Amino acid sequence: MSYKQMTGNIISATKVEPDGKFSTSAASGVWSLQEQYDYARGANWPNAANPAPRGIFAGGAPDGDVVNVIQYRDLVTAGNFLDFGDLTVARRQVSGASSSTRGVFFTGDAGSTPINTIDYITIASTGNATDFGDASALAARCAGASNSIRAVWMGGRTVDSNTILDSIEYNTIASTGNATDFGNLSAAYESHESACSNTTRAVIQGGQTGAGANIDNVEYITIGTTGNTTDFGNLSVVRRAPAGAGSVTRGLAAGGFADAGGVNVIDYVTIASTGNHSDFGNLSGVSGGGGSIGTSSKTIAIFTDGVGGNYTNTIDQVTIASTGDATDFGDTINSVNSKASLSSAHGGLA
Repeated sequence: MSYKQMTGNIISATKVEPDGKFSTSAASGVWSLQEQYDYARGANWPNAANPAPRGIFAGGAPDGDVVNVIQYRDLVTAGNFLDFGDLTVARRQVSGASSSTRGVFFTGDAGSTPINTIDYITIASTGNATDFGDASALAARCAGASNSIRAVWMGGRTVDSNTILDSIEYNTIASTGNATDFGNLSAAYESHESACSNTTRAVIQGGQTGAGANIDNVEYITIGTTGNTTDFGNLSVVRRAPAGAGSVTRGLAAGGFADAGGVNVIDYVTIASTGNHSDFGNLSGVSGGGGSIGTSSKTIAIFTDGVGGNYTNTIDQVTIASTGDATDFGDTINSVNSKASLSSAHGGLA
């Protein structure tokens, strides 16, 4: 009697190799327990308790307006983003950070209206954001980074007085409440979405001073302590608002806006050491004035924003451990800049 007869032709006797180790993966066909065990020992068998890494984008501004859209995509295979829910307040220039289970969205602005609201979501589900607490300043354009315990928010610009900040604040991700003072940057500057992290360090990359000057400064903090930033090195290109993303080993800075306009440069650095960034490759297009936005799984980083100031819904991807130019990943729901980004499997999460 064949396997097909035993299963009423529902299950094919032909085994198909597992297409991943996550809850969304599959391994069709009839497998023996020994075969399954061998794959499981190598962490290559689909596991219902192992959720796929998920990337999130939220908020933003299409043509000067603001939106409250939260969108997501599992970062296992390329494809388009899907609707997740809504922020509590529509806003742009919002920052994101996350643990493996919870995403946090920090401040922003609603055009001319300053917002000090902090929201959160449960990444594995879908639905609207919930109020988390408040920031100490009415700031936007902060750089967000995190490990599994803390989210840190660095620099930014006050919306009500247009003042560039040197402040650093933090939240404990698993609880709710207002942000707490952490320390200060070496100088006041804004650098929206330009940070990356491993489990111990957060690195802020590039930025813009209150005098409107772009900088190539790279600084870092130890996330588990409090205190001021320490010099790390320099970017390969002076610019503001590059997208930050990376693995536990390597941090990336992609795109941004230089004195001569948008750039498509991708830099990389080893987070555990210090030193200047090195060339990685290029984005598929030139980053718009709002800079690029990025997030990552343990293996790939994705970036999206605009091409030459005309914001698109195109998403690029790179393999973090290698170097080379970005390739197409898919599309976002909308064409907006200045949105937040986070994921459930970035470099700050062991």
